[in-house]
Formats: sequence, C-alpha cells, structure tokens
Amino acid sequence: MSEPIRNKKLDLQTAPTPQNTPANNAPISSHAQQPGVSSIKEEEFDRAAAASIFAQNPKLVSLMEGKLSSLVGRPSGYIESLSAPVRRRVAGLKGVQKEHSKLEAQFQEEVLELEKKYFAKFTPLYQKRARIVNGAAEPSEEEVNAGKQAKEDDETESSKAEESEMNESAADIKGIPEFWLSAMKNQVSLAELITDDDQLALKSLTDIRMEYLERPGFRLIFEFAENEFFTNKTITKTYYYQEESGYGGDFIYDHADGDKINWKDDKDLTVRIESKKQRNKNTKQTRVVKKTVPKESFFNFFDPPKAPQSEDEDVPEDVEERLELDYQLGEDVKEKLIPRAIDWFTGEALQFEELDDDDLGVGGFEDEDDEEDDDDGSDDREEDEESDEEDDGGKPKQEAAECKQS
Repeated sequence: MSEPIRNKKLDLQTAPTPQNTPANNAPISSHAQQPGVSSIKEEEFDRAAAASIFAQNPKLVSLMEGKLSSLVGRPSGYIESLSAPVRRRVAGLKGVQKEHSKLEAQFQEEVLELEKKYFAKFTPLYQKRARIVNGAAEPSEEEVNAGKQAKEDDETESSKAEESEMNESAADIKGIPEFWLSAMKNQVSLAELITDDDQLALKSLTDIRMEYLERPGFRLIFEFAENEFFTNKTITKTYYYQEESGYGGDFIYDHADGDKINWKDDKDLTVRIESKKQRNKNTKQTRVVKKTVPKESFFNFFDPPKAPQSEDEDVPEDVEERLELDYQLGEDVKEKLIPRAIDWFTGEALQFEELDDDDLGVGGFEDEDDEEDDDDGSDDREEDEESDEEDDGGKPKQEAAECKQS
C-alpha cells in the first residue's frame, strides 16, 4: 500500500492549498512585504497564569476545543474560486480516487482471507503446543533438536551436567508450569495489567486461542483449569469491526464484548471491600457498612469500555484513550502473544520489541558523563527527577494504539 501522507510545511508562495489560501486571491504583482520575525513584538505573557485560567474554567476549554474541531475539514473557498475546467478535472480525479479506494478495500478483504487460510494451517501447531504445555504429550526428538539448533550452540560440559541433574529432580513435573502467566508477564502491555492477586488466578490458565468471526472481527479464548476464584472454564472476548471499510480500505474497529466472569464467593479480583464504622447520633449505636469499590485487575480486560452512543451521553473524558488501549491489547494478544508464545515465555521476543525508556523502567536517569560535567546543578536536577517520578506513579506509559475508532 502507499505510504501515509506526511505533514509538511507548505510554502504559500509556490503551493497554495485549500487549507491556507484565502477565498479572494491576492494580486500576483503585489509587492507587499511579509512581516519578518524581527518586525513582530510579542507581548509579555505569563504562561502559568494562562494555565491557571484554563484549569479553573473547564467549560471554556471545552468550548474552545469544540470551536477548533469544527474548523477541521471546512472548505476555505479555494476550490470554488477555480475556473470551471479546472473544477471539472478535480472532480475527475475524485472519480479516479474512488476506483483506487475500491481496490484498496478489495486488497484488505483478500489479505483477511489469506490470514484465515494460514491460520487454519497454524491451528494444528497451536493444538500441539497446548498438549505439550499441559503435559498431555511430549515433543518429538526431531522437534527438540530443531529447538536446540535455534539457540546459540555455546553450552559447556558443566552446563550439560547441571541440566542432567535438574532433569532427574524434575521428572515428576507435568508439562510447563505457569507457561501462559510467564509469557504474559514478559509482554509489556499485558504485564502492566497483572496484579499480584491476578497471578494466583492466572496460574490456572491452560491455553489462549483465537478464532475469526464470520463477519469482520475475531474472538480471544482463555481456557482455565479448576481454580478457587471462578467457575468459568473459558472466558472469551470478541472484537468487532464495522461492515464498511474505512479510508484506505482498512477495517474500522467498532466495539468489543467480554464474557461475564462467575466469581466464587469473596473471590472477585476486580473489586475490594471497604468497611466503615457509622455511629447513630441518637442511640449511639455503631454499625459496620461495607462498600464494594472497583480496583485494578487484569480481569477488567473482559469488561471493555463502551463507546458513547450519543453526544449527550455522559462518558469519562478518557474514553477514547481507553478504547484505543483496549483494542491494542486485543491486537497484542492476537498478533504477538498467541503466535509466538514460547518466545514470550523465554523472553526472547523482547529483543524484537521497540521499547522506550519508560517501558524499561529507567526513566529519570542520566548518563554519568553529564552528571560529572554539571556538578553544580545536580541537586536541582535530582529534585526535578524525584518530582517527575512521583507524577508518573511508577508505571510505564502505554503507547496509544493505532486504531480507527468510529
């Protein structure tokens, strides 16, 4: 496919566009001098005071955002100012572009069919992986040798002897314990969701599968063994795309649905119980009031955020960000975790991930050379770094998903 159009600074003298050209064309022979930077005297402006004003007036900020968003895509009058023959050619190019869009949509549909074709070939391999992980089968010598050849051939005699001793002591271990939990903890976007309490439940996770829907979309299937937290044998989450393709022929994410988790008594990992004593003013008697409060948990993944159905609906301010993050998590499971689970289990997949400093947990640190060169300002710098770390809350930031949300 063609590369996305990139924003570039435009030279108004050579290439006027509908976004920056006034409705009335200026005379070509005009020699009016354009103001330079030196001819503009900026007034002193207190940014902190301005920020304070906006912080105290959220309605004003919302009004300004609404006004600005309404200007996006509004015609400037440039196209209307063109001559009739030129406008006719512009209309013709739009017709050509429509044919291009049809081919792009056809391309995406054929790509999806190709994905389904090879997914059918991958499925027996995933099934074999599940049997090995859960101790229902053992890998063949050919598969073991192929796996060993994939690693660097640098084992020493001592390491082989240690491996032999470990094999004797671990002969009774069935399959690969905590395989999926370990793999998920190495996948950064998923690891951020997993709490200590979640790990106890995720130890019983026996397999993660995926299947395509008849309509555009896919379903993630999490299979669990018997555990002390819930009665579900499988918990699924389904991602739906819109029937119509978007700009460029891409599928547009519509919404997601998750299964209800049947929690056992007092085992719900998505809430906590807060107890508060209350005293009656008249009788002086006390009582304990219990309140259920939501808390962070990986299992909130199965209760996805909902897109607003109307403009008047009261929704959280970060709903768009939450929807994009939820979609990206589903894509990570589908495109990364399921196909290469063993690489995530061993951690080898991390070397192919593009991680920034925040993901690696090294934010706020500087090179030693810089500290030596600037000893005088080290105290101030350390205070700023501590403040930044407190604001971040000790959590790595999650990159926004590349999702087209209707």
